[in-house]
Amino acid sequence: MGFALNLDLQLASSAFTADGAIPTRHTGEGDDISPALSWSNAPAGTKSFAVICHDPDAPLVSANGTYGFVHWVLYNIPGDVTSLAEGCGDYTQGQNNFGKTGYGGPMPPEGHGQHKYYFWVLALDAEPDLSAGLDLWQLLAKVEPHTLAMNRLVGTYQRG
Repeated sequence: MGFALNLDLQLASSAFTADGAIPTRHTGEGDDISPALSWSNAPAGTKSFAVICHDPDAPLVSANGTYGFVHWVLYNIPGDVTSLAEGCGDYTQGQNNFGKTGYGGPMPPEGHGQHKYYFWVLALDAEPDLSAGLDLWQLLAKVEPHTLAMNRLVGTYQRG
């Protein structure tokens, strides 16, 4: 099926509302821990999930033509899981654009204004046993053929 935005699949956070401000606690200026997330209405046949956080407003373009800044890549999440606790260290952590694995919270450049942060959940029809440390683009190349549905929750953050 490929990438399909699916409005039945819902993603939410107890830390912020859709298009609302992400609390400083979840940013590089705060405790730098991931917000709690939960999802519902995954399509039939879902066997696993992946979660991504990406900032398309970051003024970065890589050599391969990708843009923005990746804050979190998490995968190998079993299909019966419907939430992630705050500060989640479970499942398989990929590499963010800080050059580390795990979550790295929002921290736009000083004076760069408000950025939007897209938290994505992908419902997959397979249980991939992927190795740790994949970057976003490596993960997407592996899971794209298995993506049944995806949806996002957008939060905002501005320094200062």
